[in-house]
Amino acid sequence: MSLSRDAAETVGLQAVAWLAANDELFPVFMGATGASEADFRAGLEDPIFQASVLDFLMMDDAWVMAFCDAQSMGYALVGQARAGLPGGGEVNWT
Repeated sequence: MSLSRDAAETVGLQAVAWLAANDELFPVFMGATGASEADFRAGLEDPIFQASVLDFLMMDDAWVMAFCDAQSMGYALVGQARAGLPGGGEVNWT
């Protein structure tokens, strides 16, 4: 099942908001990406930034599960949303 671009962006925005409120994971994201808080705020509604947040969350199943549980959504929705955002069709398995 694929999501519309609008639905994917909604999930992306929810992920950004959830990450910003997560006191343990937010600093990990900031350190891993080198983003500043200004960069983070500027990227809130940018689908490319939302995609990067989803990519980050998908690095650890526990993070996906925590986000999805907090949003009462199925775990597969994160991957479906990522596929609907820029670069989502470019899967690289290494």
